[in-house]
Amino acid sequence: MSRSNQHFVASLIHTIATHTSDVNSVAFSPDGTLATASGDKTVRLWDTADFSELTASPLVGHSYYVHCCTFSPFGTILATCSTDGKLILWDVKSGSKVATFQHSSKQSIRVCRFSPDSNYIVSGSDDETLALWDITTKTLVRSYNTCNDASVVACAFTPDSTFIVSGSSIGDLRVWDAKYGHGKALSYTLDCHDLGVTSCDFSPHIKVKDHGISGCVTYELATSGQDNLVKIWEMTADLSCALVLKQKLTLKGHEGTVNFCCFSSNGSFIASASIDKTVRVWDSSTGQQLCEVEGHTRYVTSCAFSNDSRLLASGSNDKLVMIWKLTTQEDCIVNLLDNYKEPQCALKTKDANGVHKPMDSWSAEEVGDWLGQIDLGQYRDNFVSNAIDGTELCNMNDKMLIDLGVAAMGHRNKIIRCIKTAQNKPTVSRSVSNLSDNGIPDEYLCPITREVMKDPVMAEDGYTYERSAIQGWIDKGKDTSPMTSIPLKTKQLIPNRSLKMLIQNYLDSGKG
Repeated sequence: MSRSNQHFVASLIHTIATHTSDVNSVAFSPDGTLATASGDKTVRLWDTADFSELTASPLVGHSYYVHCCTFSPFGTILATCSTDGKLILWDVKSGSKVATFQHSSKQSIRVCRFSPDSNYIVSGSDDETLALWDITTKTLVRSYNTCNDASVVACAFTPDSTFIVSGSSIGDLRVWDAKYGHGKALSYTLDCHDLGVTSCDFSPHIKVKDHGISGCVTYELATSGQDNLVKIWEMTADLSCALVLKQKLTLKGHEGTVNFCCFSSNGSFIASASIDKTVRVWDSSTGQQLCEVEGHTRYVTSCAFSNDSRLLASGSNDKLVMIWKLTTQEDCIVNLLDNYKEPQCALKTKDANGVHKPMDSWSAEEVGDWLGQIDLGQYRDNFVSNAIDGTELCNMNDKMLIDLGVAAMGHRNKIIRCIKTAQNKPTVSRSVSNLSDNGIPDEYLCPITREVMKDPVMAEDGYTYERSAIQGWIDKGKDTSPMTSIPLKTKQLIPNRSLKMLIQNYLDSGKG
């Protein structure tokens, strides 16, 4: 996904409800496999093509809370770490253990990350240390002691695998040599986040400036913290390993601790997860908030972009994993046009000469055929047996449809809408394919009231309604979807902020 100045629209496409405790970490592999780690001691693997669980899943090996999961750069190995003090490497295909590591203290391991060159993995522990492990030899390369009486809760390699940055529970950042064997911190910055750092991640992009012996490399680092902020830093290193860490941007918007942040694979975007129950997407170059995603009912602990940046996964203390599809407003419009098909409701029957017959001259059989054309053929027999011909169809209203056995409101709305279309719009312009009769995009209208929504919310059936309309429906004791008549398992309503933003932009443009 290319960088865009437009805001994103996040659409919930799947929810995973298999874990029985907090979901603490989510991660995508390069080929699209999704890993989820939980306080229920398990790690699960999912195929994002259909969200089926892989045969190797679940991965069971930890005896306590699993804090973190991360894929190797090629996606063949998954690393997990836990309160049990173990860092386990798993073969993704078979689900078998490749290696198990422990810090000498055997204390809880909070975080782990692979080096981009696939040679190493680093882990951070409650014992104030980082450990660098060789994946091929399965041995400890070296330990780094922060000596700051704090847990190491965040770590990340630079894109060239030269340096490691760690973040602690008291808020400092330290830079370590991952290549030449230096055991002491090359640089440290205190109080980067008040009350503590929670995560850090590097952009995949680096800037190289060659000035002879003073040539330097600049990296971009994102951090999150207990101070409700995401910060972007520039880290510059010269050939002598002199390091400068300078704050570049502060991303404000979350209303609680930001538990996690990560870059998209192209470095253009940053996602952040917070105890305010939201995930937010930011433009990494400007710090502009592009999207606020709501859906979880408790703290959001983690988030991850898919490799193509079109999917965003989020994990939460509500035990759920939610997968969201990200598109820009421009993409939404383009997709509508690219996927345009002549509306079936505009089709009309023809006479013996191949000329379209007006609707009021249709026979009951032709009305039945028309119902099939708009994919509501299940009502054909009721209409035909009740002699509903074209004249009757033209005078159809909601009560008459109920009497004919059309219980689902969504089906009744579709029939009424298609009657109007077939009567008044024998041909449909490509530019207004998804507009209502008054020119407003149909998705901006509440399916119950058919009015522009002011407070759109998503119900369990996947449809978006005006809050007062769907709440009124529920308050009347109705436990089925007004659109499908299928029982609603939950009465929870989730604000559709993305759609609300689109509607507001539409109204501000003067089109509404």
